[in-house]
Amino acid sequence: MSDKWKKEFNARREEQNKIVFNSGHLGIKRFFALDEQAYHEGSLPTKTKELLGLVASLVLRCDDCVTFHLLNCHREGVTREEFYEAFNVALVVGGSIAIPHLRTAAEKVESLIGS
Repeated sequence: MSDKWKKEFNARREEQNKIVFNSGHLGIKRFFALDEQAYHEGSLPTKTKELLGLVASLVLRCDDCVTFHLLNCHREGVTREEFYEAFNVALVVGGSIAIPHLRTAAEKVESLIGS
């Protein structure tokens, strides 16, 4: 898998966020700020919080969210072994319906980390 997907994902996300933020809607801006702050270092390190976000995103079957958290986990130094431990938790919690999303996530992890 080419690294092109990372650039495309980030560019699309940035353009879509501009549209949302340009609406000027205060409630939406507040929610986005709350979401961003939830992953800041606290009693749990950011790395752990991003892994939690990844598991939740796999269980909820949101591929954009999975991609977002994969990139953030990679930035936080998550190892291949840690990614697959998280995938296992998501599979146990989410069941077989999460498998297609797990496959996509695994493909992206291998692209991020390499074989």
